[in-house]
Amino acid sequence: MQTIKSRREFGQVFTHGERYGRRLVRITVMRDAEGGPGKVAFVAPKKLGNAVHRNRCKRVLREAARQVGLPRDGARVILFATRRTGEAHPADIASELEVLLTKAGV
Repeated sequence: MQTIKSRREFGQVFTHGERYGRRLVRITVMRDAEGGPGKVAFVAPKKLGNAVHRNRCKRVLREAARQVGLPRDGARVILFATRRTGEAHPADIASELEVLLTKAGV
């Protein structure tokens, strides 16, 4: 799974990407004009809680991303955890993620 690592890439996705949200997950998507390899990132802000809870949220997001087949070619996607992400089952998040990706055209 290719991930977004550099600050520059995060900045590009934040500035030029489109935002979509649901109850369990929020995403920011930027489609590449060239259709290069897809990349994905997982974010759990500090306001969600301590490090243990944030890491659990990211693990659940990673599993949901695997279930829906992320990263997809031609798109950079950042997944954001919400307050309910840590307690949710990865399959529930995957279904919401699929809806958001369809909405985004990925």
